[in-house]
Amino acid sequence: MKTVTIVSEDRVGLLADISYILGKSSVNIEGIVAEVVGGKAVISLEVKDPKRTSEILSQNNFTTADPDAIVVKVPANGMDQITEMLAGEKVLVKGMSALSSDASEGIFAINVDKPRKACRMLSTFLLANAAPI
Repeated sequence: MKTVTIVSEDRVGLLADISYILGKSSVNIEGIVAEVVGGKAVISLEVKDPKRTSEILSQNNFTTADPDAIVVKVPANGMDQITEMLAGEKVLVKGMSALSSDASEGIFAINVDKPRKACRMLSTFLLANAAPI
């Protein structure tokens, strides 16, 4: 399984819309984690074909995070701890973007050179339990 992460304004019926669109396209959702931070819904779906799933969602005006990114939820100002942990274990951060944040916490997508190692290290911060392949 691989994870596809959707970032959207939070609203009533959002999960129903996503489920309908993917079901209509014969995409089975194997697992789901949803968080709302700063008025944004960040939804991680475990699916068999992340590329096709992302394409279907994009065609229906949903924004998805980079499928190779590790998505973490951290307390406000907690990204320093994450980057220090990764640097200490010689995991190179190739890119990072904030998906959503408020005064108490943030959700970030991180691209690294050693995703499996980073997932093991950051397991307590992962938004979704799936590790990149």
